[in-house]
Amino acid sequence: MTSMNLASSSLDALLASIAQRIGAQHVLTGSADMAPYLNEERGLYHGQAPAVLRPGSTEEVAFIVEACARAGVPIVPQGGNTGLVGGQMPFGQVLMSLQRLDRIRNVDPVDMTMTVEAGVILDTIHHAAEAVDCLFPLHIASQGSCRIGGNLSTNAGGTAVLRYGNARELVLGLEVVLADGRVWNGLKRLRKNNAGYDLKPLFLGTEGTLGIITAAVLKLFPKPAQRSTAFLAVPDPASALALLKRLRGEAGDALTTFELMASFGVETVLKHMPGTVRPLRDTYDWYVLAELSAPTRAFDLGTLMETTLGAAMEAGEVLDGVIATSEAQAANMWRLREDMSEAQKHEGGSIKHDVSVPVSRVPEFMEQALAACLAAMPGLRPCPFGHVGDGNIHFNLSQPVGMEKAAFLAEWETFNRIVHDIVVAMDGSIAAEHGIGILKREELAHYADAVGLDLMHRLKAALDPAGLLNPGKVIGS
Repeated sequence: MTSMNLASSSLDALLASIAQRIGAQHVLTGSADMAPYLNEERGLYHGQAPAVLRPGSTEEVAFIVEACARAGVPIVPQGGNTGLVGGQMPFGQVLMSLQRLDRIRNVDPVDMTMTVEAGVILDTIHHAAEAVDCLFPLHIASQGSCRIGGNLSTNAGGTAVLRYGNARELVLGLEVVLADGRVWNGLKRLRKNNAGYDLKPLFLGTEGTLGIITAAVLKLFPKPAQRSTAFLAVPDPASALALLKRLRGEAGDALTTFELMASFGVETVLKHMPGTVRPLRDTYDWYVLAELSAPTRAFDLGTLMETTLGAAMEAGEVLDGVIATSEAQAANMWRLREDMSEAQKHEGGSIKHDVSVPVSRVPEFMEQALAACLAAMPGLRPCPFGHVGDGNIHFNLSQPVGMEKAAFLAEWETFNRIVHDIVVAMDGSIAAEHGIGILKREELAHYADAVGLDLMHRLKAALDPAGLLNPGKVIGS
């Protein structure tokens, strides 16, 4: 990956010019000051940087990028530092934190849009939408600390993709600082715009390797007037798929969430996360969290959920279940899903796979992948869960009891090959919603279509010919 080849006097001069523009207090060089930006969520990567830069506006971002481009200094952009594949980590490059770009520029409930800067926390966007009786539907476990720029640069998914789509589908316009410091102002609030090439996809999901997103126009939706949340026990993933089909047929677009969880994951949350409550009296091998929502009260979602689940139980698709009768009960059900990754940390090392397969092949994938991984390491504790409604499974593997964490994590590549071979054979993806970063860079090179990979390299060369934007990530330098 591109590293800095700059004499210390030249670097000092560069940082001094940047400090003069953005304020010396926003050019961090001390190890204690930089530490929060250089250690990522899972502890897999520890970054190194000569400085952390904290611009406060698009103009300051553009100034920094242009100055670094002239000096040949590579930059790694970072949002909330909640990424799970190391895409936000510098390895000798300058780090640019976008956290100070935290302004909501416009909220328009008539256009149903919100214009926000890249450093706005996702939950802040949720609250701003709710204040005008609207909804921004991107919901992920880290929404209290992640920033929208990072969400867009990784094309985040979350629990409502089934109804609203990935982050890419939630954007109307972008503002982007290019590799030479120029600013592309594509902040249109239009639902229809065929004036030339659609440039947005070049920067959505490309992890800051082609340009740095500084602002975005987001789509808003009508705020739900009612919700119905159910926690269900199902015999197996095949039954869950049958239940998904049934709920979709009865509820249509009102089906917002459909999450599948293995027993180990749910029990881990109940064991380690204070305040969680078991929704069902008995334990089962598989569970589903399903939610219906609607912006109108023209029909009663609770009745629809109850009637549909009654038919599902008669068909053997559901073994047991409960429909939330209060917001507190629904919140507890959601915690059993949203706290799963955090709870896994208490069970030692975890090898994680964020994959997707066609929805119809989820049961087949589960069967094959579970059997293959358990055959490779008896005593392994699989923790698969995820967004079955859109085919995205977090196929996580917890270490066997008594095994050393380091020894287990050393087998990551072995399990990558097992799981990813099965995924690719099913015409799936090795990266569903977390991105590629550095963690999956070699896996992408291994599995990607040769022509597609060549096109990626050509795009990188065209938009960032010197390779200074987030070098070494996604496709390498």
